[in-house]
Amino acid sequence: MSASGLKSIGVIGAGAFGAALACAAARAGRDVSLWGRDAVTMAELAGTRRLPRLDGLALPEAIHPTADLAETARADALILAVPTQALRDVCGRLAGMVAANTPLILAAKGIERTSGEFVSQIATETLQGCVPAVLSGPGFAADIAKAYPTALTLACADGSLGERLARLIGSPTFRLYHTDDLRGVEIGGAAKNVLAIAAGIAAGRGFGESTVAALLARSFAELTRFGLAFGARPETLAGLSGLGDLILTGTSSRSRNRRFGEELGRGIGLETAIADVGLAEGVWTAPILADMARKRHVDMPIAAAVSDLVAGKASIDQAIKQLLSRPPRAE
Repeated sequence: MSASGLKSIGVIGAGAFGAALACAAARAGRDVSLWGRDAVTMAELAGTRRLPRLDGLALPEAIHPTADLAETARADALILAVPTQALRDVCGRLAGMVAANTPLILAAKGIERTSGEFVSQIATETLQGCVPAVLSGPGFAADIAKAYPTALTLACADGSLGERLARLIGSPTFRLYHTDDLRGVEIGGAAKNVLAIAAGIAAGRGFGESTVAALLARSFAELTRFGLAFGARPETLAGLSGLGDLILTGTSSRSRNRRFGEELGRGIGLETAIADVGLAEGVWTAPILADMARKRHVDMPIAAAVSDLVAGKASIDQAIKQLLSRPPRAE
């Protein structure tokens, strides 16, 4: 089906980000089916029309909450807003329900820890015949849901389709830039979560803003080196889905990854931080990101330090000492 004939959007995942994207699609004039796995929760949402994870925001009338996955899968295009580590399972459940050539917009940010695969690779393997696109960039769920002006990047290997998909769900307050650099957008969304944990650790440790700024600058250098090693384009990495998302996630305590790092920096243990903040996506991504970097001989000391921390291989003090003891080098 051509994107010009698309009218309905199915959003798989009724968490804060999925609900926010459903609101954005409804504002763009689409009929939206919003799927969540808990039937009781979805029935309550259908009754109250309020989004508790988004400050009680009213659910637009164009959105139909449901726990029937097959119903949502019949939409003209799908947005998958589930965690990366759950993506393969959800795609497997969708297999056989989704028509061939259905556009699939992936809103997950990460790398599958068991395979080292990016989200588009997971979707292509498990939903053969679907056309994957990736949506990423600096946008908090609440800001998107409340129609605050935000800008993200939508990547699709078919550039023409990507442009039409951006128009399909975009609006004046939800501006989508399109690119065919799928890998660059995926890498920015995955790596920034890990690097934001490091920025949070520095802030939680009580270091000044100068420290955090320097750390983010060097983090961007790591993200860029990694991206180039995997064929990403420099302009993508320096854009919304790379540098833009790193700035937002690494500087705001509204980011779960930054907040998780702050907890660790204050000396709170890993398990307690998970209990307080929830399991940040960067915790899952850090070990596989560091492993992939080592195999490609990409120097990523900050990401490696975060990986060692979440794996219990180093303490905060040991990681900081290791980073500070690195010899000076040309920038």
